[in-house]
Amino acid sequence: MCGIIGYVGTGVGKDGDDAASDGGTIDGVGAIVHKGLRNLEYRGYDSAGVALVGESSGLTVAKRSGEVDGLTVPDVPDATHGVGHTRWSTHGPPTDANAHPHTDCAGDVAVVHNGIVENYEELKAELSDHEFTSDTDTEVIPHLIEEELAGASDEDGEGGDLLAAVRNVEDRLVGSYAICAVREGDDRIVVARRGSPLVLGRGEDAAFVASDVTAFLEHTRDVTYLEDGDVAALEAGDVSIFHHGEPVERAVETVSWEADAAEKGGYEHYMRKEIHEQPSSLRQTLAGRLDVDAGDVDLDVSFPPGFLADLEEIRIVACGTSYYAGRYAAQLFEELAGVRATVEIASEYEFGAGRTPDRTLVVAVTQSGETADTLGAVRRANAAGARTFAVTNTLGSTVTREVDGTAFIRAGPEIGVAATKTFASQVATLAMLAVAVGRDRGALGAADARSVLDDLRGLPGAVQQVLDEEAQVREAAREYQDSEAFFFVGRALGVPVALEGALKLKEISYDHAEGFAAGELKHGPLALVTPETPVLAVLTDGARANETMNNVTEAQTRGAPALGCVSEGEEFGTLDVSFEVPDVGVVEPIVANVYLQLFAYHVANEKGRSIDKPRNLAKSVTVE
Repeated sequence: MCGIIGYVGTGVGKDGDDAASDGGTIDGVGAIVHKGLRNLEYRGYDSAGVALVGESSGLTVAKRSGEVDGLTVPDVPDATHGVGHTRWSTHGPPTDANAHPHTDCAGDVAVVHNGIVENYEELKAELSDHEFTSDTDTEVIPHLIEEELAGASDEDGEGGDLLAAVRNVEDRLVGSYAICAVREGDDRIVVARRGSPLVLGRGEDAAFVASDVTAFLEHTRDVTYLEDGDVAALEAGDVSIFHHGEPVERAVETVSWEADAAEKGGYEHYMRKEIHEQPSSLRQTLAGRLDVDAGDVDLDVSFPPGFLADLEEIRIVACGTSYYAGRYAAQLFEELAGVRATVEIASEYEFGAGRTPDRTLVVAVTQSGETADTLGAVRRANAAGARTFAVTNTLGSTVTREVDGTAFIRAGPEIGVAATKTFASQVATLAMLAVAVGRDRGALGAADARSVLDDLRGLPGAVQQVLDEEAQVREAAREYQDSEAFFFVGRALGVPVALEGALKLKEISYDHAEGFAAGELKHGPLALVTPETPVLAVLTDGARANETMNNVTEAQTRGAPALGCVSEGEEFGTLDVSFEVPDVGVVEPIVANVYLQLFAYHVANEKGRSIDKPRNLAKSVTVE
């Protein structure tokens, strides 16, 4: 959830574009760290801070609660390296004192940290002679480093080594973390990773570290993803990586998307930009994978011989939007692959009795590949002996190293906290996987497979047709923005889309919104319906439109306005607003979802909400 940025190098000199928000200028290292924090704002945070190390000026720390633009970055002309952090509160409220970085008693060591130190209370008790100034679990780390350095100094008389100190401290921590430490008089940043992402950026005379490549992508696209248990030392133009104390080499990968892919591109908000990117992101998802004529799919994944034929169950684990993508996919696996499929909220997942591990496939759906609850579910499945598989957007992410196979959704970077384009690409990827599994098992004939793949092939164009109707959606949003609550309904494949539509609206507009299986309206929720509660319905192919409309009519007789996403050529004359969905068969509800995304966006925009950084939410949830 939190964001880390670190930089070692010569800086870029003073640059007006990177000037502090109060009008002053800041040095080159400070400018790069400050801009990196801005690039990480989409992750969600409640405070920010930096630590800069100068050759003669030593260690300088600045931090505060609130936004990055409100942080005054100190002018440290001789700074050679620095770290920055955006914090999402877990231990202690969002105050200046609890903001990162945290320092040791002497003010010589500064640490930023993502994750949770589960045994911090025990460690803090051992450090009773140290002065603590915050409520955080993180603060034990610089004090432990201080102890290690003091002990080593007594032995070698040279003040100890930061890299060795971090290695030793890392062995004492229980929990998940990404750590970056700097020390006065040391020209390195030392980092460690266990369970929380860290990526290194490599430049000719510079090195970067961050939670996400978007933090430094304008400077370099050559990256190395650290693995759990790695400790690394960063110097200008050089990186040394160790695993369990032994030097190791990690691959250098080149990020394929350009830096401006993470910018707004002329849109007011990242979310709207990413809604409009869906035709191109879906084309990337599908490119080179569909052989419609043969009814085959190439996802570049493989399973052991006979595994799919003997498969008894697919269990999908995910959270939030990914969970709704999984619910859509579960129906496709049953219909297309002839295998029982269930979907579970990852935080609630247990392998469960009565299942045969070697005949169970656990599919983890996670945009970031770092979602803590989903990783926990994968680990429980692995421990039970089940085969695991991931559907993710992020190369090099933790989940890809912990599962037996991975399919990448290839949607490109998504900055807005509320997921949009990744939902569509997740469903498209899972649909292709369902076809591949069905064909391998002999449950899906070539003709039926061709029909599904042809629908998928038409998905980008159909989404574009919806985007071209945005003005109609904006008008509806303006008309209903002041409603007391919003209900989203659907049946079959329309249910997960209704749930996702409600989630989008509540995430960014802060209005009360609920999604239901349409048939459940009369089993309780109908009591909440009034003329101030619009009902938005998925009335498309794959969503049992006629039966759903019967339930919508029940709400209308209680005075509720009704808005429907309707298959092309179909008419439901009693609807107050009708949005036409192009004919793409089994994936029509995904196209309908784009209308719901636009509706949520424009309601929130009319209300002046913080759409890209909704309150209390973060893009990547890396703590349980």
